[in-house]
Amino acid sequence: MALRLTGTTLQPSAESPAGQLRHSAQSLALQGRTALAADDVAAYAALFGPAAEIEDPHRRLEAQLALLEVGLTGSARASEGTATRLFVAVADAALRMLESEPSEPFVLNLAGVACYELWSLDAAYLLFKAARRLDPGLADAARNLEEVARRRRTAGRRTRPLHAAVPGLARRAQSVANRARPASGLTLSLCMIVRDEERMLPRCLAAAAPAVDEIVIVDTGSTDATIEIARSFGARVIEHPWTGSFAEARNVSFEAATGDWVMYLDADEVLVAEDVTQLRALTGHTWREAFYVVETSYTGELGDGGAIVNNALRIFRNRPDYRFRDRLHEQILHTLPTYLPGRVEQTPVRLQHYGYLGSVREAKEKSRRNVELLRRQAAEGPPTAFLHFNLGSEYIITGELADAVDHLQRAHAMLVAEGSMALREFVPALMVRLVMALRMCGRLSEARAAAAEGLQLFPELTDLVVAQARIAQALGDPDEAVRLYHRAIELGDAPARYGASVGSGTIAPRLALAELALERGDATTARGALEWCLDNRPDFLAVAGPYVTALVRDGVPAADAVGELARLDSLPPQVHLTVATALRSLGAAAEAEAQYALALAAAPDDGAARVGLAELLLARGAWAEAAEQAMLVAEDDPHAALSARIALCGLIGRGDDTAVAAALARADRTGLPAAERTVFGAWAGIARGEPAPEGLPVGGMPLLGVILETLMGGGDGERFTALLPALTQSRLARREQRELLAGMFLTHGLLDRAAQEWMAACSPEPDARALLGLARVAMASGMTEDAATFATGALELDPACAPARELLAGLATQPLAAPRT
Repeated sequence: MALRLTGTTLQPSAESPAGQLRHSAQSLALQGRTALAADDVAAYAALFGPAAEIEDPHRRLEAQLALLEVGLTGSARASEGTATRLFVAVADAALRMLESEPSEPFVLNLAGVACYELWSLDAAYLLFKAARRLDPGLADAARNLEEVARRRRTAGRRTRPLHAAVPGLARRAQSVANRARPASGLTLSLCMIVRDEERMLPRCLAAAAPAVDEIVIVDTGSTDATIEIARSFGARVIEHPWTGSFAEARNVSFEAATGDWVMYLDADEVLVAEDVTQLRALTGHTWREAFYVVETSYTGELGDGGAIVNNALRIFRNRPDYRFRDRLHEQILHTLPTYLPGRVEQTPVRLQHYGYLGSVREAKEKSRRNVELLRRQAAEGPPTAFLHFNLGSEYIITGELADAVDHLQRAHAMLVAEGSMALREFVPALMVRLVMALRMCGRLSEARAAAAEGLQLFPELTDLVVAQARIAQALGDPDEAVRLYHRAIELGDAPARYGASVGSGTIAPRLALAELALERGDATTARGALEWCLDNRPDFLAVAGPYVTALVRDGVPAADAVGELARLDSLPPQVHLTVATALRSLGAAAEAEAQYALALAAAPDDGAARVGLAELLLARGAWAEAAEQAMLVAEDDPHAALSARIALCGLIGRGDDTAVAAALARADRTGLPAAERTVFGAWAGIARGEPAPEGLPVGGMPLLGVILETLMGGGDGERFTALLPALTQSRLARREQRELLAGMFLTHGLLDRAAQEWMAACSPEPDARALLGLARVAMASGMTEDAATFATGALELDPACAPARELLAGLATQPLAAPRT
């Protein structure tokens, strides 16, 4: 048979054990095949009577489709006369179904096949065209239309019907084909559950209101203006106590909905305005039971362009059977007739989800709440693979990676045992998260094996190829990582049905390739990869820091590099902060200061930006300004202790005793360690004219070293000289004091003094660290032969001295120096 039947063959559902029979459909289909084997078309046709009496409409349709398919496929084994009678029976049964409900694309297609085989080509054409009109994605109907046209061209028209019933069937076919239209006048209810959503709810409702006929909101205990905002949009608000079950609350909203269809949203989701018309049109598609929409979930601290795209099941016929289960990550798909072809459709309607934006701290707190709800759910019934998947996902966010791996592996094992790895919608996400958790735990071999398994199941899942590349990097194989990143680019972003990351086949691998190129010192290659990102995804703001780095290392002045960032869509405070950090590492202090200032202009409470600016001010000797900036950081900010150190560095010896005392008290409140508090107290005493104390604790010496280097870099020789005895009279061994001072002198270009300290450290006997220091001094002085001699000596004393080996390797790549004269 040349025509297509559109895959009506019955398949086991993901919710049932493989091969489980659906009694009515399978039983009737078996009886139909038995009747046809006996050449009894009448007995076959009679089976449509009991099929039509099945109470459940979905099971009824399932049985009827099964019988239609049995008839059409059975014709291939029948004699010509029997086949003709069989096609008449199939056409009659299909048309009777359509006369009751004409808007059934699959039935229209099967009726068209029967008419085609009866050479009623006009009727077949109308039926195929009607099926295609209802469901443009019905590829078989499109191919069947082409087959009708081909037969007309090559065989012409028959003058006599194959059977006396054909003219009547053709008239009936024309009638149902003309009536096969989307329904009109059906209504859509928006159902939501909310609590304290006054910030997000107005945007959500403003976008959704034009698309719906009714808004039903279940409030579970708001204490802000959420209820008033909902009512201002005409919503019917039901106040329902929170019981710890999202499914229960959602079901309350569904029970209250009066529309023909229901759609559920969360307050942090926004319907794309351009898709309202498409959404309204879906309400006429009565041959569907539910629709997926395309949801883009934006991720990151402040919307840096990262996102995950997935298909979200959000729109349903308003039927009492369609209700949620599970306290958290509530499910409803199991209630739908997914065993029927075409009842659930993917649509291009778009949602934008902003709930994943925000600080890491907020995400962890939400996940800890979710873990508790999932544990309660686990206590209420037997564990499921989906429950373990959700627990593992939440543990990733809280940073409890061992627990994450445990639960994700349990989910994997259960799915393998069920034989449903390829059937469950969440399996692609499970494999990606399992690989990520294993990699973050350092279990690289297991992560690599899991990634390979996932790609066997889902070859288009680009996220796993990117994961393989990151595993290769962790294993010290950059060449393999580069190959895999290029493979990810070849694949492109994974299909939305996988719930994959946006950019896994575009942005992410190019950013990674740029970072690898920068590590190799190849700024030009890095720049090229990042240029693509700016040209194609100007909303991906994470590219800003690496791009500035690549430009400056490729010879572009820092100010011009910053100017190039105008090509991005926007520069929120977090991006300015990232760029400032990159510029600072490149030695572009003035440009870095400007970026910190821009970040603070938009977010004055940003402690990271405030201390970054204060540190730069310290580095150039702007002591009072640095202290002023540092004192503006809130005492409960994560950067408060660092700001206290900066303030004291700026004030001691420069500010009055009252200001210093206030800064010391503030440092105590921020939790400054006791050893560091002792150092600052000693320095304050020295500034008041007291002698440098002896025996400062070793635990305070790293801080003292930083203070001394800051004073040196800021050109404050007076305070440096006054404070230096606090180091030389401390409990730190003299050898370590020299190492600390020598490194400081080398950093600031005081090569002779650095050499003196390391030479003194070599007395009475040289050690590897001192020889390495002298090698660095020699390199900085252009004395490459001496540098090689000292580095070689360091390796002889300590074969594990990696910096000495790296120095020698660098010397080996340099051109030979001209002979001395």
